[in-house]
Amino acid sequence: MSTPHIPPSSADSGRGEDSDAGTPGALTPARPGSPRRPRTGAPGEGTGSARRSGERSVASRVVSATAGGAVRVVLILFGLLWLLPTAGLFVSSFRDPRDISASGWWTALTDASQWSVGNYTSLLEKSAFTDSIWTTVAITVPSTALVVVVGAMAAYVFAWLDFPGRDWLFLVVVGLLVVPIQVALIPVARLFNVLGIFETIPGVVLFHAAFGLPFAIFLLRNFFAEIPRELLEAARLDGAGEIRLFTRVVLPLGGPAIAALAIFQFMWVWNDLLVALIFASSSNPPMTVALQQEMRQFGANIDVLAPGAFISMLVPLAIFFAFQRQFVAGVMAGSVK
Repeated sequence: MSTPHIPPSSADSGRGEDSDAGTPGALTPARPGSPRRPRTGAPGEGTGSARRSGERSVASRVVSATAGGAVRVVLILFGLLWLLPTAGLFVSSFRDPRDISASGWWTALTDASQWSVGNYTSLLEKSAFTDSIWTTVAITVPSTALVVVVGAMAAYVFAWLDFPGRDWLFLVVVGLLVVPIQVALIPVARLFNVLGIFETIPGVVLFHAAFGLPFAIFLLRNFFAEIPRELLEAARLDGAGEIRLFTRVVLPLGGPAIAALAIFQFMWVWNDLLVALIFASSSNPPMTVALQQEMRQFGANIDVLAPGAFISMLVPLAIFFAFQRQFVAGVMAGSVK
């Protein structure tokens, strides 16, 4: 006797579907005619892209390191080439004149008998040369101080104070930068002669200060203008006047630019020959003129000129290496916000 077929009820059918749908890991067969999802990529395609990207990054790092090493080598070579004449002058200043005439300075590096301090002893025993050192100091220090102080005050005025014709006056100051110093030698010499300061230390100081101020104002004004206005406004709200703003806010922030200016001015005045040759006294000249007179009097007397030239360049080199961080920071001041 056959069992009759009983169709499933709707409730049983619903429970079956719900059970299949809710069972974890259950596979639901695809319905006929339903579209299949396309594959996003072949197996291993992402791994290959990552591998190629890593290879490119490694190659770029290798190229960057190679280029950086080449740049360092070139810079070191240029530095050695720049130091080579200085090293030759230093070694020659300790050698006897006969050894200097007979062989190159590099032979003294392997022969200790060629080294002697006799050249320095004979040079410093000359009262004229020691007096010229003090004359150079008496000219250089006031010239540098005058340019830094007056230039900083004028730069603050041009940067933060409003007055009629300020921009036009600043353009005039900038225009003075292109005036050659040779153009003003004769007119200023006549003026100083009338004033009675020709061939005197104050006359040389005044000339150097006058020609150093345009550059000082230009450099410091551009740096002071980059100081945030909010700092000055906050100080004004606290009751600070212009003098206090200048001394307590602007000058401390402008330290790198002021240091760079001081180094520029000091090295220019210390190594100057043209202005000192015309405006300084011939009886008590600065060091550069004294060395020039020694050369004219004795010819190419290398045992006097070599130690004298090295002493004259020793002070600027020492100052530069002592303040090179401030110098670089001051030169870069205002170039990057």
